[in-house]
Amino acid sequence: MAEKSTTEMKATLGLTGLTMNAMALIAPGAFLWLTFSIQATTGVTAPAMWIGILFALILCLATAVCYAELAKLYPGTGSSYYFAEQSFLNHDKHWRYARLSKFIVGWASHLYYWIYPGVMVAVTGVFCGYIAGTLWPNFMSASNPGTMFMMVVAILFSFGVAYIAHRGVTGSTAVNIAINVIQISALIVFAVLAIGYRLNHPPGSVAYQFDSVSGEAYTYEFATTQTTANGQTTETIVRDANMVPQPKMGADGKPVPYQISYPDKDAMGNFLSHTNARSVVTMHNFGWMFVQATVAILILVGFESVTSMGGEAINPKRNVPIAVITSLLVQGAFCYLFEYFAANYFLNSGYTMQSATGSSAPIGDMMIVVGDALLGAGRGRIFMLIEGITVFLALIGTTLSCINTGARVTYAMGKDQEVPEHFGMLHEKNLSPHRAIWALAIISAVIGCVALLMPFGDAGAIADTAIQALPHGFWSSVWFASSHDHMAALPQSLLTITLASNFGTFLLYMLSCVICIVAYQGHPNFSALRHLFIPVFGVLANLACMIFYLIGPFMGYGTKMEPLLALGIAAVWAIYGGIYFTRASRAAGRATFVASREGRA
Repeated sequence: MAEKSTTEMKATLGLTGLTMNAMALIAPGAFLWLTFSIQATTGVTAPAMWIGILFALILCLATAVCYAELAKLYPGTGSSYYFAEQSFLNHDKHWRYARLSKFIVGWASHLYYWIYPGVMVAVTGVFCGYIAGTLWPNFMSASNPGTMFMMVVAILFSFGVAYIAHRGVTGSTAVNIAINVIQISALIVFAVLAIGYRLNHPPGSVAYQFDSVSGEAYTYEFATTQTTANGQTTETIVRDANMVPQPKMGADGKPVPYQISYPDKDAMGNFLSHTNARSVVTMHNFGWMFVQATVAILILVGFESVTSMGGEAINPKRNVPIAVITSLLVQGAFCYLFEYFAANYFLNSGYTMQSATGSSAPIGDMMIVVGDALLGAGRGRIFMLIEGITVFLALIGTTLSCINTGARVTYAMGKDQEVPEHFGMLHEKNLSPHRAIWALAIISAVIGCVALLMPFGDAGAIADTAIQALPHGFWSSVWFASSHDHMAALPQSLLTITLASNFGTFLLYMLSCVICIVAYQGHPNFSALRHLFIPVFGVLANLACMIFYLIGPFMGYGTKMEPLLALGIAAVWAIYGGIYFTRASRAAGRATFVASREGRA
């Protein structure tokens, strides 16, 4: 394979290319579909979903300002890793800490950049399982897809996207531009239809209710019968041989129409739906907002990705800062806030938040309902599948952008010999950090499979009646699905890996805010607002979210197992980093503190 460690990247990306690469990583078309179910399973905090996203957005905007300001000073490859080195090398007092600071930042960033693609390939497995179950319900459950099927999809997807990244950044940008246009258009269509459905169906009107087993929506009430499972008697829906729910018949011998309502909670106190639009944007509980923000950060990260492409950017000091802020404002402030409002406002008695908790793809279910209302009964599935194509394209874009970013940070550390030197090589023809890309593909596939071990654990545990209805083939079986109580006792693996990635994000963003303060201390272009107050706010906000991982579970907010397991993963990574740095430095005869300011920009 042709490769040279001395080959340099070419400047081929203008403002549009940089912005589109960042926007592809903050992919609203994919994340609304994929993250809504994760956010729905965070205990009792679901009512604060929208405000949690707003808080996470404010946190990200503060961090984005820091990245933009750093990119003005030090455009190059490596993002925060490069910024950390240059900020300290150019500081009159603290320059000796340049190597230590860049290693800490680079190592911490890998907790995010190496886990995040694994989350993406895992949710792609869930997405494909949902689509397979929708098309072939006798083969696969759409709400609870088979574990083995999802894992195989995750592995194939990881290596498929890595191949695109391996071909070079120019081809990746062309893909991302097309994907952004398609996904934003598609999500706006869904959001408008979801809001329209709520407005056109006042309480008491005839509407649709969704059935997760058949994957369809119906305008009649379901006939039920009492059944006993595990010693408990429950009301079970009567179904025909094709698992279609049978209608409840009225005194006139006709099916009883389903009348919609918007209840706040059920008899157990579980959240069901928002009674009005104001409820959607209300905080409800301060702690709930923090819990939702710790998950929502997953959907907003990526704006900083273009700072790792400074070596491939045209006029990087101008274009990279603009791309950082623009990508976050378009995708976060407009797309996410609009679409999450629409999805939460849509919730009703026919599809509640509890329905979303038990589904692998709540947004897909909602699309079937609004599609039936728009196109006619039975045609909602067609609408969902069309939207699903755009989601899959968005998944390619966000995973591609993340692998590109993560590989370039690893490449920068490889060039500096802070990680094995072979990671610092570029492919001679494609000029891509191909070794880092393929290593990340393997890591992503492994992490994706771990995330898919128990995606229906804890609060997302499957009901006993639903477990009995699951297919039990090699591809369709759900692992560990012996009973609801058994699954509820196990951690939700996808949420655990998501929180581990998010912890790395908060850590990286906090350190980047600190770097911004260091970089502009005593600088002639120092601004108290941009280089002190905003970075300090960013430090405190990110730190607060990390602390909430520890104290939140003990305060009764959200779930307990997943955030503590995520903290354990972060602790293991930190300990290993310290051991690796010490041993590598000793073996190479390198000092922890630099002896000169050679290499400063």
